[in-house]
Amino acid sequence: MPLPSVPRPRLVRVRGRSMEPTLREGDLLLALWGARVRPGVVAVVQLPADASGTPRPVSVKRIVGVDPEARDRWWLESDNAREGVSSFEIGSLAPSDVVAVVTTRLWPSPGKVTVRHTP
Repeated sequence: MPLPSVPRPRLVRVRGRSMEPTLREGDLLLALWGARVRPGVVAVVQLPADASGTPRPVSVKRIVGVDPEARDRWWLESDNAREGVSSFEIGSLAPSDVVAVVTTRLWPSPGKVTVRHTP
């Protein structure tokens, strides 16, 4: 019987303002690649290419829940509604596009990254 996969820790640096006030430009985060995704967590995601086919960077977003029209996909949003890309623009993401779950801010103000409870 195969062993279950163990989440692998990696460091992530925040770029941009889309996750303010939860996270800020330059924050250093601990993320677990392969961790279980659930609604309310902050995650590292691979966004789809834009309309012209240009790849978007790997991003940090809030997983709000499953897409009500495609229950096997994740709906994501920015904590800062005025900044960043969300599922309203790009649609929901396949589970394979949610690559890690953020657990902790390491710098500049260490602490657990909040999970928001969603309906």
